Amino acid sequence: MVGPLDGIKVLELSEMIAGPYAGMLLADMGADVIKVEPPWGEAWRLVQQVVPLESRPYMAVNRGKRSLPLDLTKPKGQEVLYKLVPDTDVMIVTYRPDVPKKLGIDYETMHAKNPRLVYCANTAFGTEGPQSRLPGYDLILQAMTGLMAAEGKTKDGVTQHSFTPAVDTSTGVTMAWTICAALYARERTGVGQLIETSLLSTALGMQGSRFMQVEAVDKEAQETLMDELAALQQRGIPFSEVQAHYLSHHSSPPGNIYYRSYNTQDGALVVGCLSQSLRTKLLEVLGLEDTRSDPNHMGDGQEDHSLGHQLTENAEKLFQGRTTDEWLKVLAEVGIPASPMRFTEQLLDDTQVIANDLVVELEHNLVGKVTMAGPLAKMSGTPVAARSASPSLGQHTDQILSDLGYSTDIIQELRALGVTR
Repeated sequence: MVGPLDGIKVLELSEMIAGPYAGMLLADMGADVIKVEPPWGEAWRLVQQVVPLESRPYMAVNRGKRSLPLDLTKPKGQEVLYKLVPDTDVMIVTYRPDVPKKLGIDYETMHAKNPRLVYCANTAFGTEGPQSRLPGYDLILQAMTGLMAAEGKTKDGVTQHSFTPAVDTSTGVTMAWTICAALYARERTGVGQLIETSLLSTALGMQGSRFMQVEAVDKEAQETLMDELAALQQRGIPFSEVQAHYLSHHSSPPGNIYYRSYNTQDGALVVGCLSQSLRTKLLEVLGLEDTRSDPNHMGDGQEDHSLGHQLTENAEKLFQGRTTDEWLKVLAEVGIPASPMRFTEQLLDDTQVIANDLVVELEHNLVGKVTMAGPLAKMSGTPVAARSASPSLGQHTDQILSDLGYSTDIIQELRALGVTR
């Protein structure tokens, strides 16, 4: 059986994570994805190289594609691309808004050549506004949108970022999702369209209720907090202290023993009790009492604060009294969601992960066997699958150009001119 996007042809002109991840998701669904990058390779190939021009980060987000290096600053490079466009269903472009026009690959130019084309343009900050033409990466958006400050992680007085590129990866999913929707719309209308995504929109959307104001109850308090933060910054207070003031207004009172991590006798685990029934079960397992959960509780703020501190201290001591496995068995018996703390690398041979086919082994033509996370979902009628490892730079040049009608001599000439590789 073929994948759900079998027969769909994709031209991916992108670098780093968001665009390539979107292209990889489409490739897993059966699309023929041609990765177009400069003859010298995209920058991501140079980070943590395993062999020259083949890196771990690149291989992680580029499986299932074919490689066609093209120098799009040269007319002959553009000419090759233009020959591909009429038979292409999707283009993924992740340059700054001003770059596609300079390279002759902007939506208007591509749409004129193929009105059925679905063109997905991802930028850092969107296509309008004073920052629209600035470069931006996951880290920049973490800082700009409050994700870094909200995490509360500092080291030596410096706010730390999340090393997992959640903004980039989520944007890749957004791109693939909207592309599939646009392809469905094209089936009904016969025409393609322009999709605009951005790291900014993803970073804000990820934050849910934090990026939300219920005017009747939030407006005054939020305005007061913003004034306080501005005053602190104007006084030259270190950002970590300003951040602490911000977090003090958003943190729960002490005593949240129900949704957090604990050290155990031989490791650590987490519990997640988001309903009252689960919280009651945890209290019973621990032999603790939390009078604040009583509907008739009328304690004042100071009393609740003291109770919370004591409750937290007692819970932490109890968890440290048994091993992780012992606690997991006890918690599972009463249906409390819990998990040991793990390191990512430990999951490559994890029983649960393997049982659900979430690990795949692929053969890379230069580095050999590659083990990595598999497709995100399963489909019974049109299977999703990791079909091949990431392509080495220029691995499919001859194949793609030959299919376009270029002779062996012309392909060699294009190589000599630096148009391709």
